[in-house]
Amino acid sequence: MGTINSAYAQTDSIAPTPPAPTITGSVDAYFRYNFANPKDGATNNFTSFTNSQNSFQLGMASIRADHSFGKASATVDLGFGPRAEEFSYADPNHPTLFAVKQAYLSYAISDKFKLTMGKWMTHIGYELTDAYLNRNYSMDYMFSYGPFSHTGLKADIGLGAKSALMLGVANATDVVAEAGSRRYAIAQFSTGTTDDKFKAYVNYQGSYGGAYSVTQFDLVLTDAVTDKFSVGYNGTVQSVKAKSASSSSWWGSALYFTVDPTSSFGITLRTEYFDNKKAVVAASATSIFDVTLSPNFRVGNLTIIPELRVDAAKDPVFKKNDASPVKSTFTGLLAATYHF
Repeated sequence: MGTINSAYAQTDSIAPTPPAPTITGSVDAYFRYNFANPKDGATNNFTSFTNSQNSFQLGMASIRADHSFGKASATVDLGFGPRAEEFSYADPNHPTLFAVKQAYLSYAISDKFKLTMGKWMTHIGYELTDAYLNRNYSMDYMFSYGPFSHTGLKADIGLGAKSALMLGVANATDVVAEAGSRRYAIAQFSTGTTDDKFKAYVNYQGSYGGAYSVTQFDLVLTDAVTDKFSVGYNGTVQSVKAKSASSSSWWGSALYFTVDPTSSFGITLRTEYFDNKKAVVAASATSIFDVTLSPNFRVGNLTIIPELRVDAAKDPVFKKNDASPVKSTFTGLLAATYHF
């Protein structure tokens, strides 16, 4: 505050009072039942945040503060619960960081150029960490095996009325504290129509230095066809290459169809194909097609989501009640989200 006060010392006897921060938050909870009801503890789930069976669960309670004063701004976004801990999985040696979803500082050099340093949620993918921002409660495979967050320095550059470019450098994906020379380059180009009905995002992350390299390209498209019907698309491919070895890739593609006949009711159908046959990520070495149907009943800021989901794999990676392997599984879920 001393520096800010001195800037006004010659013209004001009392420095201007910064505005109060904006406080927002959310909470979500769910009950999940996989109809195979496996006895060996397996939940027939290879995606994030809903790894439970026949149990009521808290997802995450979040509180976020945003503050700006002049050209500077800051955000602190904290989360508590299993969803927040899984989101910050990569820093087990810093347990207090499990609660930090985002924490960053920004400075707007001009209205078209802003610098940000800290930790922020990834720009890659269609789905988001905060449950109330998604129409489906369960997550898709591309979100679960793509990046969750980045810690580093980025520049947001305005290119016109509806286009922008983001360029940055970050630590290893999902890692807050990292020493050494390994870094990731990140980028996003976004554009859209003047009426905001169509939007496109081309996303990238690529590592350099270290024992292996990761390269990922990602595309997100959204189109509000009418005021009651919209379509979304996400496609991504990630390649991993160790030194003196050939590269291996996984990829996925998803479509989202959303109908909102009234302000209090809507429904979203998600279809996704996920190909991990080369066992690049931790999910089973196979390809999986999943279909998720998620009605949304809204009462003010409260949303109730009764969800049905089918996952079908090329190989028998799921389990029946007697632990025998099968190629498909069926799951029901009841979730509630609230934001303020």
